[in-house]
Amino acid sequence: MRWAITILRLIVIATTCIPFSIAAIITIPFDRSGRTYFWCGRTWTRFALFICRIEVAVVGLEKVDPYGNYILVSNHASMFDIPVMMKTFPHIRIMFKKELSYVPFWGWALRWGHHIMVDRSKGTEAMKSLDRAANDVRSGGQVLLFAEGTRTRDGKLLPFKRGAFALAAKSGVPLVPVTINGSFRILPKGSFDIQPSKIEVKIEIPIETTSIVTREDEVTLMNTVKEIITKNYREEV
Repeated sequence: MRWAITILRLIVIATTCIPFSIAAIITIPFDRSGRTYFWCGRTWTRFALFICRIEVAVVGLEKVDPYGNYILVSNHASMFDIPVMMKTFPHIRIMFKKELSYVPFWGWALRWGHHIMVDRSKGTEAMKSLDRAANDVRSGGQVLLFAEGTRTRDGKLLPFKRGAFALAAKSGVPLVPVTINGSFRILPKGSFDIQPSKIEVKIEIPIETTSIVTREDEVTLMNTVKEIITKNYREEV
């Protein structure tokens, strides 16, 4: 019975994604600010969270400007981390790999919208893509990056990767450490059994990155953010 409910929820979420994606694409030429575009994504994610009976509690939102220009760096434990962050921040932008842009409707909305596409196929293209991403990050909104690069399989934090911190150094945009608690038990990697629950998003004070100029500076920033997230993270095993 529980599997049947999960399948029904996934079908509803996937089906409703199509009209919201189309609506988002249509708004792009008429609303350069992106407010309507982001509203479409945020409304769809709120609906998805409601359907899956997932509550979101946010701690520390007063430490940031909800419409400010930031790089948001968080841990990653579930597919629901992105919807939760989209619900929390009104103009959140996602860095996504080029291959996702070929997914009908949803991928098209990502590619033609206000999100940031990264080509990781070749080393030279990846570096050019990082430079383009740094320029895009400075153009406004909040850009979401997962410090671990992928979802944890056991509820424990994975080693952090330098990508998010190299981008912070290139862009000079303030970095906000964000800890997501409670998402692992809802939908772990490799599972399709959605467990309704409550997720906590804990936001810390932005860290200035204009003085990050060397590789050693990036590593120091990475270690600082890792300490913050590790302190706030409630391990789920």
